[in-house]
Amino acid sequence: MSFQAYLDTIEDKTGLTPRELLALAHERGLDEPPVKAGAIVDWLKEDYALGRGHAMAMVHVIKNGPTISEKHVGSDGTHRDESTELWLDGKNNRSA
Repeated sequence: MSFQAYLDTIEDKTGLTPRELLALAHERGLDEPPVKAGAIVDWLKEDYALGRGHAMAMVHVIKNGPTISEKHVGSDGTHRDESTELWLDGKNNRSA
């Protein structure tokens, strides 16, 4: 599953876009160092029933922003992403 696919699935499961979850994390102070990934994972599990893999995708976005490594961009693998920039504003708002 690509990184973007994880974010799209998070939107399906929570009803919130990644950007909306990012704003909620900010309101809780979960985007300020030295917050540990476990605190974010626990919040997403308790409030939205997200599993560890999906929660860790949000941990990356919360801690590092929407940019990912070029490692899988343009690759042929199952983790292939189209771009190093993740779309956070909802899958239905993304241009084709």
